Amino acid sequence: MFTDLLLDQRLLKSVDKLGFEQPTPVQQQAIPLAMAGKDLLVNAATGSGKTAAFLLPILQRMITSPGPKEGTRALVLVPTRELARQIGKECEKLASYCGLKVGVITGGQEFSVQRALLRRDPQIIIATPGRTLELVKEGTTLFTGLEVLVLDEADRLFEMGFIDDVLAIIATCNPARQTMLLSATLPAGVRRLMQVLNEPERVTVNTAREQHDSIRQQYILADDDKHKEKLLLWLLENEPFERALVFTNTRDQANHLCGVMRYRGQRAGFLHGEVKQDIRNSTTTAFRDGKINVLVASDVASRGLDVKGIDLVVNFDMARKGDDYVHRIGRTGRAGQQGLAVAFIAPNEWNLKASIERYLNVTFESRKIKELPGTYKGPKKLKASGKAAGPAKSKKKKS
Repeated sequence: MFTDLLLDQRLLKSVDKLGFEQPTPVQQQAIPLAMAGKDLLVNAATGSGKTAAFLLPILQRMITSPGPKEGTRALVLVPTRELARQIGKECEKLASYCGLKVGVITGGQEFSVQRALLRRDPQIIIATPGRTLELVKEGTTLFTGLEVLVLDEADRLFEMGFIDDVLAIIATCNPARQTMLLSATLPAGVRRLMQVLNEPERVTVNTAREQHDSIRQQYILADDDKHKEKLLLWLLENEPFERALVFTNTRDQANHLCGVMRYRGQRAGFLHGEVKQDIRNSTTTAFRDGKINVLVASDVASRGLDVKGIDLVVNFDMARKGDDYVHRIGRTGRAGQQGLAVAFIAPNEWNLKASIERYLNVTFESRKIKELPGTYKGPKKLKASGKAAGPAKSKKKKS
């Protein structure tokens, strides 16, 4: 029970209002440690409840230990604008009975608006690194009195090239702060960020590689993109789902597929890095509200898109890396719900599929759609790794 975590009654009231019944395993382990002021290294899968695991201790600290009237007390750095807004909204809901101010700082917004927000002295700031560093350099915001720093989705911060920006921001922060680093995976590049932790307690729960039980993972062989389009339309018209997320590796492909699906009567939208911020916001809201139920996206949506009811994820293009695949399918099968992930595998993607299966130590279930048979039947020969075996090399005779 959340009451066992010794949270303030105002927070318990918010938790109850939000319908949280039992703390998740990561919350059970992380919240007491964070409330004790420990630095944390949290390795847990997307959808495991990491956000509340760091927000609740921050809010508890703000309530029980009043700080100065001015200045930021807690900073949460995240890789994407969507994730910043999502965490900002959750923080406001959890803080609804506490009288605390929350600010969200991201790129794509007017500097004047954000300067005005900072002048109102929000105790908690949720932000992306690039815009935060710009504001730090111009002296708009200071973190010399910062009490808590959170680095959320640290692996994505690394993958998106934000490490140097994050370290530059940290260099301006109060060295006596508490720091929490959270990540679904821990690639080698995250170790540079781990160095800012001071004797951290480690919490490892339901890591991304282990999050298989609630997600059924399938693959369907495809001849080419045209064949994939037919397979996708068949799935959307025959597979029961509430919301579906379709991933591509290119923005042009996302635009094209959205047009194809709309032509066939699907309530579809698209999301990628070239979409303007206001449209990204409205598309995400429409998907969350059910006005559209199919979202075609590049990997920009594989992080930070926390929408309930995504029960179908389709990899139209196979993810290029195992961690990218993990974060894509992590949009479904959340909070104990069942999800389905389907990957279309063309001849040039077989070895990629085999590498990801090996990386995750899983075997995807083969699926065939009899109405749409293809000519590609998979490799004729396989190596021990599961990859396709190439043609045998002829031995040259010695002269």
